[in-house]
Amino acid sequence: MNRRFRNKRRAVAAFTLLEVLLVLVILVVLGSIATVAVTGQQDRALRDSARAQVQIFDRAIEMYRFNMKKYPSELDDLIKKPSDAKEAERWGTEGYLNKKSIPLDPWDNEYRYESKDNSVKVWSTGPDGSDGTDDDVTSEEES
Repeated sequence: MNRRFRNKRRAVAAFTLLEVLLVLVILVVLGSIATVAVTGQQDRALRDSARAQVQIFDRAIEMYRFNMKKYPSELDDLIKKPSDAKEAERWGTEGYLNKKSIPLDPWDNEYRYESKDNSVKVWSTGPDGSDGTDDDVTSEEES
């Protein structure tokens, strides 16, 4: 009789295979939900970072235009001192960006720059790296 009681006690204390599988399914579902939430946050953070960098370029370009009386021909003009002595004097001692080179966007693509008709545009091609698609990041877009 004592042996029968011990066997029942062991059976009650153990988990069934069904209970273990149910816990695993719940953990997988929760992990999937967390992954989707984190991925969405990361995409948003990368877009916000690109938008902020484009706005920094816009401000640096306006400072360059103020000092040099013209828009830069390329983004590198913001960090490289002109070779012409008169322009170099107006350019100043420091660059318009605190960088040694123009940084890449958050997706490791080069920022694009266009200057025409007394206006400029700086943008990132976004996650797909293709110019002119819906995921491009410019300073004009809404948050």
